Amino acid sequence: MPDIKIRMVDFGEPAVRALLVDVLDELSERYGGSGDDTPIADSDFSPPDGAFFVADDGEKLVGCAGWRRHGDDAELKRMFTAKSARGRGLGRRMLTTIEDSAREAGCTRLILETGDRQPEAINLYESAGYVRIADFGFYAGEDGVLSFAKAL
Repeated sequence: MPDIKIRMVDFGEPAVRALLVDVLDELSERYGGSGDDTPIADSDFSPPDGAFFVADDGEKLVGCAGWRRHGDDAELKRMFTAKSARGRGLGRRMLTTIEDSAREAGCTRLILETGDRQPEAINLYESAGYVRIADFGFYAGEDGVLSFAKAL
């Protein structure tokens, strides 16, 4: 496998938008509908109130994740690893990158929503020290929503 580099990008870049189609397609496969209707603006991922990262294998983007500020918290959004790059620890690398970036921006906790049809994500978050919290955000109160947090 080629060396995968993780780098910060502008959320609005065309290559990022193309990768996000894959993200939403996978969510749609697992849950139906459009995948994720959470309102997100390009500016949500602009420093110092957020950041967006991609994993680049030198030929294409194979992963992404971003965070956006909610007071002292940072919310993880659009965490994704392409099927071709799974099982190699990339998700953990991306999560660590997000945690480090949010911590450096002064956030004290990382929060996230995921769904019960994403066991790989749940296992990653729990193994990285995340604990269940009360549901929040766009999908609070919906069946199958699981919210997690970790102190930074």
